[in-house]
Amino acid sequence: MALRSLDNALPLAIERPKKQAKVIAAVTLNQKQPDCVVVNDENKAPLPPADATIDYIPSENLEAIPDPDSKIQGLVGGLESKDWLEICRSLNDTRKFALFHSAHLLPILDKVLVVIVKSMKNPRSALCKTSVMASADIFKAFGDELFESPNSDAFENVLLQLLLKASQDKKFVCEEADKALKTMVESMTPLPLLHKLHTYVKHSNMRIRAKAAVSISHCVSKMELDGMKEFGFVLLVQIAVKLLNDRLPEAREAARSIVVSVYEALTQNEEEKQEAWQNFCQSNLPAIHAQAIVKIVSS
Repeated sequence: MALRSLDNALPLAIERPKKQAKVIAAVTLNQKQPDCVVVNDENKAPLPPADATIDYIPSENLEAIPDPDSKIQGLVGGLESKDWLEICRSLNDTRKFALFHSAHLLPILDKVLVVIVKSMKNPRSALCKTSVMASADIFKAFGDELFESPNSDAFENVLLQLLLKASQDKKFVCEEADKALKTMVESMTPLPLLHKLHTYVKHSNMRIRAKAAVSISHCVSKMELDGMKEFGFVLLVQIAVKLLNDRLPEAREAARSIVVSVYEALTQNEEEKQEAWQNFCQSNLPAIHAQAIVKIVSS
């Protein structure tokens, strides 16, 4: 019996040091870890490496470049760098050129827009946000010049990327893209912008439809009677009809805003506003749609 007890005790005696060794190793490993482990949250600004400096400077805090003639020479090279931090710095310089030295930037604007689109597609959120901020300052500086060749195609690509970024889940980038879209509408003539935007209300992505709808409603609210007439009152109401039954509340609210803007423009010189509006809707829309549109205004 004593021998058996000894035989049973030996494996336990061997096992205990192994367990103790594991515990000691775990404690040692934990002691080597930093006191605070930082994890990036996709809904917040991503934390750069310790040696990286990224400045998200509001437009109103940007300053002119002391020597723009020499600085512009290296701008395209910086934008095309393989170092993402260098691209961010160059995009911030681009913003300064746009706001304070736009004549220097205009000759290379099409190349700059291509880089901005590429940077918006980059999975690194810091680079994406900086490029979105650059697009907003370019809208402020150049406005309708972006509709002209050779910038028009590049602008359409920027527009699509902004709609995509405003539609994504990363709050950090999404909010900045929303601001840029709002700046775009404020900086451009509504009619040509509306022609660029209205195709996106048919997009397969419901979030993109909603963001496009919001921009369209802002455009329409800025338009004079002649602008609406040129685009087409019926087409505007048809766009609203499509959006009224969309899945997202943002799209439906934008549709109601479009209807109110069209109603106010069409009936501004009419004594019987409600009757004139009802006649317009019934003449240009199927009965079920006409009823829905008339109800928006009457309510």
